[in-house]
This record gives sequence, structure tokens and C-alpha cells, in this order.
Amino acid sequence: MLEGRQIRVGELRISLLWFDSMGAKSSSLLVETPDIRILVDPGVAEMQPSFPLPSREKERLRDEAFKVISSAAERAQVVVITHYHYDHHTLPSEAPGMYGGKTLLIKDPNIWINESQHGRARLFLEELYEMYGMGEVYCEAGEVPVEDPLDWVPHARGRDFGDYSGRRMELLERGRRWLERLKRRWARSPWVRELDTDFLRVRFADGRAFRFGSTWIRFTRPLFHGVEYDRLGWVLGVVIEHGGRRLFYSSDFQGPVIEDYADMVARIDPDVAVIDGPPTYLFGFTLNRINLNRSIENMLRIIHETRADPIIYDHHLLRDRLWRKRVREVLEDPEARGRVMTAAEWLGGRPVIDTAPAL
Repeated sequence: MLEGRQIRVGELRISLLWFDSMGAKSSSLLVETPDIRILVDPGVAEMQPSFPLPSREKERLRDEAFKVISSAAERAQVVVITHYHYDHHTLPSEAPGMYGGKTLLIKDPNIWINESQHGRARLFLEELYEMYGMGEVYCEAGEVPVEDPLDWVPHARGRDFGDYSGRRMELLERGRRWLERLKRRWARSPWVRELDTDFLRVRFADGRAFRFGSTWIRFTRPLFHGVEYDRLGWVLGVVIEHGGRRLFYSSDFQGPVIEDYADMVARIDPDVAVIDGPPTYLFGFTLNRINLNRSIENMLRIIHETRADPIIYDHHLLRDRLWRKRVREVLEDPEARGRVMTAAEWLGGRPVIDTAPAL
């Protein structure tokens, strides 16, 4: 692990455990206040095949990240899981002891969840409840929401995209049909139940707030994992507040690519922001120029309209050797200098992608 320093704002202490800039897929941090220690997104995955490191080195970095996150879990009393991708959570069978005796504040596994995460969430909770002898996992299905999450993003919905508007409307219509299929899946599947015992508490966090002494942990409503109706599903953003000081953690809103999410961060006006950048390593495949430009514009708004310092700009973005070129407008903005940096840079090093040899 790179040796570095905590981010300290008031009595918030933020340790950047592992991020993509350090050579393995992750976005994990430990937040400490006088009341509680909170582990956010305890997951890690090996870098994709195109990442310019030998396979053995990718495995080594993944294993090192896992050790760092597991060590932090021993100190934490609360664990946050914003969604069920393996770079954001670890299965109980892979980390016995990571979750026992703690309060888990996790993405709702029953609604606002895509097909693959629906299955992963059930595997996670089945293993968890069985490991700690917590009895029945499932209960009867609850009420499936009728709303359309596109109604939650009026700024993006009302934006004029010029020549791209026709194609965009076609994609949005496909997204609505996909959402209706998901809702039928949610309705016919048994639902996972929450848990409240002396040894383990599991709460579904979507849109909720939790208080621990003078510390608040607030969760956004479900956010698209990328563009509107992104097939990767939904995630939760997190605000941790103590003594009037706030950390905002984006999870995976990818940029943000959606204008309303930049609006939200501006309203929160955090002292520290951890923002996942756009997945530029997929540019030309699942990321087009329109949406990359949206991500850049929205990130510039966060820089200009919040007091956040530092802004940790990392995760998907740091899988691309050309990342600095792709988001040059962000990095070269005068208000970004000294404020916007990767986790590796905050910890005193350089991003692995910048130093990796050509293969």
C-alpha cells in the first residue's frame, strides 16, 4: 500500500484504502468520526485484460488491496455497500469475519436492481445469513414501485442534444421497456428481509438516513450506474456528516454523466468529494463522445460550484492510459489545480496506469 495521509476535515478522518489508480479495481475508504468507524464499499477486483500490466502483477495488486481492505474491516463498526459489483463488495465466504458484529447499510437487493446484481445480492445475503446462523433469508415480495426513475432527472430529461436527440429518444424508449421487464422480475421473486439482532444488523439504505451519535450517514435515492437506464443498474451515493463537515462519495455514477447528479452534489456542497470518473477505457464502445462531454461538463460544475477540497477523481477513469488526455478540460481547469487528484496522488505516489510499461 502506498504510504500517505488521511484526509482530515474537522473531526472527519478519511482513509483512502484502495482505488483504481493504485492498480486494482476498487473504490474503498474508511471514515472515522468520534462516534463511529465506517467502511465504504469493501470490494476489489483484478484489472481488465487490456490493462497494461502482466497478469501476475494484476493478481498481486488485487491481493494486496484485499489485505488492506480486510484489515480496515477489523476496525469498522459499520459497513456500507452501495451496489453489488465485486469491486464494491466481497462475499462473506471470501472474507470470514468481515461482516460479523457490524451494522450493514446496503443497497436494497429487491428493487432498483438489474438482473446480475439481483442474483449477486441474493448470493451475498444467503452466505451472510447462513454464515452467522440468522435463519430465513426470504419473505414475501413487497410493493414494486410504479415510478419511472427518468422522472428523477428532469434536468437531463429536458436537455436538448441536437442531432443526437433522435437516437437518444430511441435508447430511452428501449430503457423503459427494459425497466418494465425488471419490475416484473422484482414482483415475482421472493424478497430478502432486513435483519436486526444483537450480533448483526442489515438495513436497506436507499434514500434513508442513519444516525450514530452526532454522525449522520445519508444515502441518495438509487442513481443510474452511468447513463439513463444504464443496464449496469443502480447505485447509492453516500453523504457522511459530522460537526457540519461533509464527505460525498459517488459510488459509480460515472462522471457524473447525468446533469441532475451534478446538481445534487452542488446542493450538498461537501467539504470532501470522492467522484468516480467516466469509463474512458470503453470510449468508442459503451461510452460515446456525447456522454463523455456531459461527464466533463458536469465534473467542471462540481469543481466550480462546491467547496470540496480535495476532490478524489478516480475509479473507472484510471483504467485508461489516455485518461489525462480524455479529461484534459477537467484537469487543466484553474479551479481544479491542487484540489482534483487521484487517490494514488493524494497518498504521495503516481497512478499505476501512468507508470505501467507498454506490453
